[in-house]
Amino acid sequence: MLGLMQDWPLLCHRIIDHAARIHAGREVVTRSVEGPIHRTNYAEIRGRALKLAQRLDRQGIRLGDRVATLAWNTWRHLEAWYGIMGIGAVCHTVNPRLFPDQIAWIINHATDRIVMTDITFVPILEKIAGKLASVERYVVLTDGAHMPRTSLKNAVAYEDWIAEADGDFAWKTFDENTAAAMCYTSGTTGDPKGVVYSHRSNVLHSMIVNNADALGAGSKDTLLPVVPLFHANSWGTAFSAPSMGTRLVMPGARLDGASVYELLSDEKVTFAAGVPTVWLMLLQHMETDNLRLPDLKVVICGGSAMPRSIIKAFDDMGIEVRHAWGMTEMSPRGTVGALQGAFSHLKGDARLDRLQMQGYAPFMVEMKLTDDAGKELPWDGKTPGRLKVRGPAISAAYYRVDDSILDADGFFDTGDVATLDSYGYLRITDRSKDVIKSGGEWISSIDLENLAVGHPKVAEAAVIGVPHPKWGERPLLIVHVKPGESVTREEILDFMDGKIARWWMPDDVAFVDSIPHTATGKILKAALREKFKGS
Repeated sequence: MLGLMQDWPLLCHRIIDHAARIHAGREVVTRSVEGPIHRTNYAEIRGRALKLAQRLDRQGIRLGDRVATLAWNTWRHLEAWYGIMGIGAVCHTVNPRLFPDQIAWIINHATDRIVMTDITFVPILEKIAGKLASVERYVVLTDGAHMPRTSLKNAVAYEDWIAEADGDFAWKTFDENTAAAMCYTSGTTGDPKGVVYSHRSNVLHSMIVNNADALGAGSKDTLLPVVPLFHANSWGTAFSAPSMGTRLVMPGARLDGASVYELLSDEKVTFAAGVPTVWLMLLQHMETDNLRLPDLKVVICGGSAMPRSIIKAFDDMGIEVRHAWGMTEMSPRGTVGALQGAFSHLKGDARLDRLQMQGYAPFMVEMKLTDDAGKELPWDGKTPGRLKVRGPAISAAYYRVDDSILDADGFFDTGDVATLDSYGYLRITDRSKDVIKSGGEWISSIDLENLAVGHPKVAEAAVIGVPHPKWGERPLLIVHVKPGESVTREEILDFMDGKIARWWMPDDVAFVDSIPHTATGKILKAALREKFKGS
C-alpha cells in the first residue's frame, strides 16, 4: 500500500519561488565587484533568474548541460544559480583561486559549454581560453559600462545579455534526482574529483542547514555568507536563506577584516558564516580600533579547525560560536557545534572545551567510526577511528570515476580521523593522511596546531610527522610568527608544556616566513612534508 500524497518533486527553483512569493521584499545586499553597495530583493532575484533561464534556453543550453561560474558572492551570482538550475542545466561552481592549469582541467573534465565570470577573473580565463575546447561563450557578470575589452570567445556583458529576454518564461520540469550543481574537490591528492548534487539533495540539505541547532537563521535574521559560493555551495546558504526569507548580505570580493566589519555593522548582520582566517582578520581589526558588533548573534566557522582563542574572543563578546565540519561530498554540512541542553550551563574552560569540538550531526546525516579493517569503534569520546558518513545529501560516486566510494553498508569514508562521544559530538583529530603515528599511538596534529596558535606571538602553525628511528614518526611544529614579533623555540615549547601529554610534545620547532595553503584555505601539508623531509 502506498501513501496518497501529492507527487511534488524537490526542485531548487521551488526555493526561489517560495522566497519571491512569501518574502518578496526581503533584501539581498551586495558589495558589488564594481564598488558600490547594490540592493535588490528575492522577488527581483527570481525575475532576473527567469530572464537568464530564458536566455540560456535560447542559447541552446539543455537538460544536463554544464554552465560554469567563476564569481564572488553577489546578487548576480545568486541569480545565475537559480537561472541555470531552473532549466535543468548544471551549475558548475569553479574555484578561481586554483592554479590556472587546474581551472582548465576542471572545466574540460566537466565539458562546460558556457562560463559566467566576474570581471576580476577575466585575465585568468584569457590565459587558458585556448585550452577550453567545450566553451562556446563567456558571460561577464557586469553591465555594458564596466565590460572590459577581452579576447574571450563571444564574450558579452551579463546585463546586456539578459536584457534580450523578457522573463515571460516557465521553469522546466524534470525528475528531482536530476543533476543541479557540480563542485570539484581541491585535489590535494591527485586530480580534483567532481561532486554532482541533485535537486533533491540540495533541497534536503537546505532543510538540514535550517535546523535550529545548525545554521538556524530565520525570516527576522540577516545572514552574511563570507564563505564563497564556489566553496561547496557556500555551505548551503544560497538555498537555506531564501527558503527561510533570511535577509542576505553578500561581501563580493573584499574579505579583509575592515570590509567584513563594515558590512556586519552597517547592515546589522545577525548570522555570519566563514573560515577561521576571515574571523581572525575581523577580530584583529576590531581589537585595533576597539570595535563591537552588538547585532551579531551567531558565528558559524568551518573549513578548518577553529582556534580556541577565536572561539573565546567571540564568546567573551556574547556572540554564539558554532564550530562546523563537513565536506564538498556532503553538500557540505556534516555537523554544527551548537550546545545541547546537557551543556548549555557550562562556563569557562569547560564551555570552550565543548565549543571547540565540531558539534553533532543533524537528522539526515549518519556517522560511524571504524578501524582500518572496517570494525566499528565505540562512541566514547576517546577512541579515534576513521570517520564514515551516509545520508541523502552525501555523494555516492564521483563524476566520470568508476571506482566505488562507499563501503558495504553505504557509508562514505571521509578521510578524517575522529572521535565521537555518547552525545554524538565529533572531534576531528586529523586527516588520515596527516595523523602522526608515534610508537604505535596517534598524535593529533590539529590539537597541537590549535595549542601553538594560542601563543600571543604566533600567527599560524602547522604540525607534520617526520621520520624517527625509534618511534616511527615524531611531530615537528612549523611556526609563522606575527609581523614585528620574535619568539624562540624554547618559549613556544614552554607555552605548550603541561597542556598536552608529554609524549605529544613536538621534538622541534621550525620557523618559516609563510605557511602554504590550498585554494580552499587548508594548510598544504604535502608541501611542508616535502620541504622538511630531511629534518
